[in-house]
Amino acid sequence: MNRLTLSEQFFRDQASAAASGGLSTVLNRFSLLARMLASEIMRAGFVGKLGYTGTTNVQDENVRALDVISNDTLLQVFENMPMVCGVASEEMEEVHILPGGESGKYIVSVDPLDGSGNVDVAGQMGTIFGIYRRRTMSGVPTLADFLQPGRDLVAAGYVLYGPCTMLIYSAGGPVNGFTLDRSIGTFFLTHPNIQIPEGEGSYSVNEANESKWDDKTKAVVRAFRTQQTKCGKRAARYAGALVGDFHRTLLKGGIYMYPGEVKKPEGKLRLLYENAPLAFLCEKAGGAATDGRQRILDIVPTKLHERTPLYLGSKGDVREAGAMLA
Repeated sequence: MNRLTLSEQFFRDQASAAASGGLSTVLNRFSLLARMLASEIMRAGFVGKLGYTGTTNVQDENVRALDVISNDTLLQVFENMPMVCGVASEEMEEVHILPGGESGKYIVSVDPLDGSGNVDVAGQMGTIFGIYRRRTMSGVPTLADFLQPGRDLVAAGYVLYGPCTMLIYSAGGPVNGFTLDRSIGTFFLTHPNIQIPEGEGSYSVNEANESKWDDKTKAVVRAFRTQQTKCGKRAARYAGALVGDFHRTLLKGGIYMYPGEVKKPEGKLRLLYENAPLAFLCEKAGGAATDGRQRILDIVPTKLHERTPLYLGSKGDVREAGAMLA
């Protein structure tokens, strides 16, 4: 079968959006990052990179060696790129201004390695990214350039590291999925124009947190667990990695939920580099994404590491969950 390569699709997207060559270059760098991290993850157990570093990040989470490696690799990949002026990463407290890119027109927001806790058990992990046009077009970019709602994304995507390495992205058009042929180091189009199914699939949520939820949230999850939803029966699936759970939901249908808690109503997941990019993809594939009250893509972040609850997946599932939460 004659499949498109990732680079060929980049240029098609660029032409259809009448974009400059800069966007395809930025996307190509994410494919490079994906290949480099896939290699690091495969080798981690052999070279002793599975454990913790003994430090915590800005999220107050324990940092693994692979988290540090992934963030360092991210910065190396985007060094000396005049079209990208800055990076916001889960692993850095402040935005990182790229030397030589002060006049670049793009900024990127990235979770370098989602689900790094799965490395010890050979579980799924991923990288999530969003690409924005900066708002100020001269001088050093400011925090305001990064605090944009998801509806302003130029492109977004994720990389899934598992039995195979896949890169799924949209540049405002269809959501296309590519699989890495490790023998030649090239991504090929294997999942064109992904559309999230309705009326089928699974529900994904960490039910161990039930005691921390309010009554409405408990009722939502109970309805899915006991197969009492109008949108259809659902099987429980939870991998403990946002990318892995969303990937299954995107391809098979259903809903992913990470609710807020009574004591932490903002939830755990970060808006800028987790929720917004995945919500962008979900909507482009015909699905929906909310925080339980409003559309994720309409939320304007007020700080770099802002958190929100997340309900995303098939449109019918998300709507029904929202109606029960109202």
